[in-house]
Amino acid sequence: MSLLFAHNLSWRLPARLANEYPNSLQVVAAGLSGVDDRFVWTFAAARNFTVVSKDKDFFERATAQGPPPKLIWLRVGNGPTRQIEILLRSRMTEVAAFLGDPSAAILQLP
Repeated sequence: MSLLFAHNLSWRLPARLANEYPNSLQVVAAGLSGVDDRFVWTFAAARNFTVVSKDKDFFERATAQGPPPKLIWLRVGNGPTRQIEILLRSRMTEVAAFLGDPSAAILQLP
């Protein structure tokens, strides 16, 4: 369950969620600082990552193109990184089911 956290999410999340979502990265750590969403999308698809973002642009791309990659669209406002961490940890079962469903493209949380 490798996640690729978009620019709008903290670089701290991969380390904080390493036990639950191993091999996850934030786009800056993946060497994608300053690239556009299209490149992030292509990078994630080629490397079997699931994109995690609060950005509506990724939702629109996932709706138009479909997977891969899959998208976890976080429907939360601005808040602390801890809020995202708790959300992803508490919804692990749902995330795992989503990732295991080949027909699923977008998971909206919460």
